[in-house]
Amino acid sequence: MTKPKVRWAEDGSTGAVADHVERVAKASDAPMIAVPGGSTPVAIFDELAARGLDWTGARLMLGDDRLVAKDHPASNQAKLESAFAQTAAIIEPLAEGMAVPELDLLWVGMGADGHIASLFPEMICDDHAGASVIRTEPHPLPPEAPFPRLSMNMEALTTAPKDTIIVIRGEDKKAVIEDALRGDSDLPIARLLRHSRAPVTIYWSPA
Repeated sequence: MTKPKVRWAEDGSTGAVADHVERVAKASDAPMIAVPGGSTPVAIFDELAARGLDWTGARLMLGDDRLVAKDHPASNQAKLESAFAQTAAIIEPLAEGMAVPELDLLWVGMGADGHIASLFPEMICDDHAGASVIRTEPHPLPPEAPFPRLSMNMEALTTAPKDTIIVIRGEDKKAVIEDALRGDSDLPIARLLRHSRAPVTIYWSPA
């Protein structure tokens, strides 16, 4: 059974996700927003950057990134900085062991295997107490991105946010979420949905 604090958005489009992020950004003079890496968020970053919003005082940080140089094509930090380069937003870099601040919004994606941020079903990691950034290494390393990672730990993902959104595309990922909501899995996404202290909105679209 779906818990009352978890809901599916009626509209899962790029514009609808951007609307949610914009509402959070406008609700505070100094919003702290965590965003995902990967390919899906890029169109949403571009939509937000093109809206001409005043990002003064806003801080953005990734929920996870690959441990590569910033000029490497796999760097999510570089993609985020590029998307918001013409705005006043401050882009906070990740560092192993850093404490994760209170987040006005946590935006995460999800892999088809149920991983969120860089918390994988099977991984090597050294977790820390408290909401913090840890080093992880998926096992096995995915061939499309064979790198160790930095990631917010599960405590950060479930206790730091005031508001959480999950943005997914495709029927396969929808099925993974539905299994998690029924209690049929213990994947990282299921643990997030089960333990999140913040309300969670799922933005899904077929493609």
